[in-house]
Amino acid sequence: MSVETIRTDKAPAAIGPYSQAVRANGFVFVSGQIPIDPRSGEIVSGGFVDQARQSLENLKQILIASGVGLEKVVAVDVFVTDISQFAAFNQVYEEFFSAHKPARAVVEVKGLPKGVMVEIKCVAVSPPA
Repeated sequence: MSVETIRTDKAPAAIGPYSQAVRANGFVFVSGQIPIDPRSGEIVSGGFVDQARQSLENLKQILIASGVGLEKVVAVDVFVTDISQFAAFNQVYEEFFSAHKPARAVVEVKGLPKGVMVEIKCVAVSPPA
């Protein structure tokens, strides 16, 4: 089995001992993305919607760097600190996943890194290299 590490400057660097994404056995596993602006390295200003949008944009940029797009995503896991934001999240999510609807889970958690309100990870299928 070959394992390839994925890295792009168009998404924030990992804030711990992990990769932005890894390709293995025909899949791309994207690590949890929080709303860090890759240009400034800071959490985006604004509220939950702005944070959700940036997290999804970071996820998208990592997928592009891996050679696949959002249409190849098969599963998305979303962690939010306030489940009452579920409807707002769905509206932002549909900006990225309109026609294609991967499997998804949204769960409320007590806290997330850097005090953010949302973190998103996914798995996508990847054609053989």
